[in-house]
Amino acid sequence: EYHGISADAKHTSDMDVSKIKGTIDPNAPVHSTRIRVGRSFNGFGLSPGITKQQRLDLEKLLKSALESMEGDLKGNYYPLLGMEEKIRQQLVDDHFLFVSGDRNLIAAGMERDWPEGRGIFHNKEKTFLVWVNEEDQLRIISMQKGGDVKGVFERLAQGIKAVGDSVKEECGQDFMLDEKYGYIHSCPTNLGTGMRASVHIDLPGWTKEGVDKLKARC
Repeated sequence: EYHGISADAKHTSDMDVSKIKGTIDPNAPVHSTRIRVGRSFNGFGLSPGITKQQRLDLEKLLKSALESMEGDLKGNYYPLLGMEEKIRQQLVDDHFLFVSGDRNLIAAGMERDWPEGRGIFHNKEKTFLVWVNEEDQLRIISMQKGGDVKGVFERLAQGIKAVGDSVKEECGQDFMLDEKYGYIHSCPTNLGTGMRASVHIDLPGWTKEGVDKLKARC
């Protein structure tokens, strides 16, 4: 009912980047573009019910998959447990680091055994990012400065396929996919593609007025 899905509906997914024809007006005050998806693998519990051992096994599997990335996607994986302060501060400065304390995640049991079994991966250019075992088993993120939506989507599609293929080869498991509801996530609002696209924009008038004025207006 939440999504208004009919009884005979079937999920469809199309990651063909060649079908993206439009893009953001180059004159628009867009600082950056970001597209992300969530994904979960068969054989491992979703965050509210995953066991500690499953979480650790999944992290090991994903670490291996992510560190095998090639080309523009090649990068490093940083586990939250035992993270060096220098690395932690850099991830904070880059606005990459996810942290504990969200009351909804706590109430749902998603922050059990924090920070064990969790981590962050990003490529050298910091345009491809993966969160491991946060709200979902995987959050795959593509982003870059400017408004090149097609470029951001193409990188995302490549990353999703690379991670899925690597895990499939390692343990034989696929992404959780329901014929009717689509990709399965910890939160039902993400059912389907699990995709969200966003931009950071400049609002010159409100910037001039100040953040407090903007907060009050919103």
